[in-house]
Amino acid sequence: MVRRSAFRASDQDREYIAERLRNAAAEGRILAEELEHRLEATFSARTYGELNAIVADLPCEAPRQGRPSRIPVRLRPATVVALVILFPMALALAAAALVAVLALFTAWAVAMSLAALFLGPRARALRGPWALGYRAWYTRRGQRTLGPWF
Repeated sequence: MVRRSAFRASDQDREYIAERLRNAAAEGRILAEELEHRLEATFSARTYGELNAIVADLPCEAPRQGRPSRIPVRLRPATVVALVILFPMALALAAAALVAVLALFTAWAVAMSLAALFLGPRARALRGPWALGYRAWYTRRGQRTLGPWF
């Protein structure tokens, strides 16, 4: 198996190493004469091994100024399926649960109001939360309510 250091370098690879050398000279890591010598060796290098030897004593990258770069997000097919199919399904189930709870509360309020309407004054005997419909119905008509709930 061939090692990476034996692979042939492209012009883009040589330009990248030359840019690293120029940055190192600007930071004061190498002298101008050394920069010239290393640039000549860079542009005459043919393999990755030769290019790595030129920058072996330099740090990989200079510390970046400003905002840190973002890490690209790579979506896998399973992630896309989850986002496109499963998320809307979960959202629909949550909405259905909310509608069911609201329907139960509405049905309870309607049942209590109808009980108060049909039972009328006999609903006074009801104590606790079951008399709320009666009390709400007859309080609107200006009648006085009894009990600890109001």
